[in-house]
Amino acid sequence: MAQTSRKQRSSKRTAGLANKSHASSAKSAFKRERIIRAATLIINEKSFALATMTEIAATLDLRDATLYYYFSSKQALGYACHVASLERIERILLEARDAEATGARRLRHAIHHIVLDGELHGSQLYFGDYSYLSEGQRHHVDEWSELLEVMIERFLAEGVRDGSIVSCETRLVTKLLIGMLISLARWTWRVEGITADRLMEAIGVASLRGLERC
Repeated sequence: MAQTSRKQRSSKRTAGLANKSHASSAKSAFKRERIIRAATLIINEKSFALATMTEIAATLDLRDATLYYYFSSKQALGYACHVASLERIERILLEARDAEATGARRLRHAIHHIVLDGELHGSQLYFGDYSYLSEGQRHHVDEWSELLEVMIERFLAEGVRDGSIVSCETRLVTKLLIGMLISLARWTWRVEGITADRLMEAIGVASLRGLERC
């Protein structure tokens, strides 16, 4: 009986430690995500050069030391912001790719959900400049961005083949669409009253309706 009791107590202690560790890990991940969101917003608004760890920490009512606990430097934080944005966009493009739909509908789904993701979860980091990253980090962002670009171009090419998109230079149109999305990621969610639906209507007027075959 004593041996069984000791085993039971040991098992409970182990379970308690595991639960505490999981809770701590979840709390840490949540705080890290909040830091990345705040940093993304400030870098988009001010540029990486003018953004400071002190200002980012202050927006979250944290000390500088807390940021450095999660990120060893401002460069490391900037890179984490890029990775987080790429992950969000990739997830959306994969969902669009796996949908049973025409190329035009896949493209519209991708753009709509990238915009909606920004409304729900905050801006993606502006990809127009990441010269502040290390060579290895820039290479990683470049490779990842190119893969996502290829996915968008495939939606266009599929649409041309299935007749849902007008004949066009898919490579060039892809560059234009990405340029639009990069620009929107930087400023859109600072505009008072803007919504994903209003933005999609404007995008439809400016680009999609010119691509989709009626």
